[in-house]
Amino acid sequence: MSAPQGSQGTVSIDIPDTPHAIDRSGLRPVGVPREVVVARSVAEVQETVRRAAETGTPVVTRGAGSGLAGGAVAGEGVIVLDLSGLDRILVIDPVDGTAHVEAGVITADLDRAAAAHGLFYAPDPGSVGISTIGGNIATNAGGLRGAKYGVTRDAVLSLDVVLADGSLVRLGRPTIKGVTGYDLAGLVVGSEGTLGIVVAATVRLLPVPAQVATASASFGTLEDAATAVAAIAVSGARPAVLEILDGATLEAIDAATGSALRSLGEALLIAQTDGFGAEQEIAVVAGALAATATTVEWTTDAAEAERLLSARREALPAIERIGRPLIEDIAVPRSRLAEAIRRIRRIADEHGVPIFVFGHAGDGNLHPIIVAETDADGEIPEIAHRAADDIFALALELGGTVTAEHGVGRLKQKWARRELGEVSVALHERIKAVLDPQGILNPGSAF
Repeated sequence: MSAPQGSQGTVSIDIPDTPHAIDRSGLRPVGVPREVVVARSVAEVQETVRRAAETGTPVVTRGAGSGLAGGAVAGEGVIVLDLSGLDRILVIDPVDGTAHVEAGVITADLDRAAAAHGLFYAPDPGSVGISTIGGNIATNAGGLRGAKYGVTRDAVLSLDVVLADGSLVRLGRPTIKGVTGYDLAGLVVGSEGTLGIVVAATVRLLPVPAQVATASASFGTLEDAATAVAAIAVSGARPAVLEILDGATLEAIDAATGSALRSLGEALLIAQTDGFGAEQEIAVVAGALAATATTVEWTTDAAEAERLLSARREALPAIERIGRPLIEDIAVPRSRLAEAIRRIRRIADEHGVPIFVFGHAGDGNLHPIIVAETDADGEIPEIAHRAADDIFALALELGGTVTAEHGVGRLKQKWARRELGEVSVALHERIKAVLDPQGILNPGSAF
C-alpha cells in the first residue's frame, strides 16, 4: 500500500485488532480498516481526503482515541486518519488571550504552555492528560469547570477545517467578538468529524485565577445534596466546580483508598470557586451547603484543597478496580438531579448490575458507570446495555439529554435520533449532505 505523495505517515493494516480501529468505548469494529494515515501536516490531511473523495472511501478521523461513544471506531474498508502528529502549539498571545494550536495537541499540554504566560485553557475533560484539542472540539467536550466556564464551544474562536473535497477553509475569526456570517465554527464543534476535519484552532485563554477556594460537604440523603445544589444556584455564587458523588461511588473509593467517606453520608458535594473574591464566594457556597449537610469544610490552602478534591479524582479508578466500566453521560435539569440518581439506582436493582453515579452537579451532567463482568470474548454483556438504554430513556423523560459531553458516536445514534426528533434529524441530514455530499466523513456517527 503506497503512502500519499510527500507523506511518511501511511501504514498498512494487516491485523483486525489494530489500536487505530478502536477507541475507549469498547465498541469493536466489523472488519479491518483499509489503511491508516498518520498525518504530519495539513497538506497530508488534504491529500488523504482528496484520495478518499475520488474513490468514495469513508474516512474516520482520530486523535488520541480517548472517546467513549465509538466515534473513532473504524471498520472494513475505511481510511483511518490519525491527527495525533499535528501536535504543535503555534502561537500563544497573552495580550489577545488566545492560542493557535494544531488538532493533535494534548489538552493538558496547552494548559501548561498557557500557564507560562499566566493564562489557562478553561475546558478540562476528565481525559485532559491524554485527549487532544481536535478530539475535544469533535465532541464539544466539557469537564469539571463547565459550571462556570462552559464547554469547548465556548472557548473556540476559529477553526481550520479540511472539507470533504480536500479544500481548506478557516471558519470563525481570531477576535473575541465577531458576528459576520453564520456561526459555521460553532456548527463544526461537536459534529464528530462528520462535517469536516479540524486541523487547527484558535481558542480563548483566560487569566489564571488569583485565588482558589475549595469546599466539601457530606449529606445524609441525595435529596439533601440536591437541595444544596439548588441553594447554591440561587445564592449568587458561581462555583467553577460543583461535583456530586453518590453512596455507591463513595463505597468504591473507600474500598480502594481506605477512606471513610460513605460513613459520613449518602452523597458528597465538592465545590470550588476562583478569582479575586474566591474566599468570599466559597463562604456563600458553604452557607448554602450547611443548611442540609452533615459535614462541611472549606479551605484556600492548595494542599488541603487537593485532599478535598481527591475523592473526585479517585472515583473512576476506584470503580475500574471492581470491573470493566461502561461509562455513560447524561444531563438533566439541576432540579431533577436527586430524582435521576434515585431512579438510576432503581434501574441497577431491576437489571442486577452495579451502577455508580458521579458527575458535574453544577450543570446537571451525570456519569452513570455500569460495571458488569465481560463475556468470553471480552464484550460488555447485553444486560449492561439494556440498563444503559433505561438510563437514556430516563434522561429524556426528565427533560434532559442522552449525552452532555462524550458525544453520540456510534453507540447512541438511536437515542440521539429519539431526542432530536424526525424534523431535526432531517435538517441534520440536509446540512451533512451540503458539506459532505458523498457521505465519506465518519459515516455512521453523530446522529
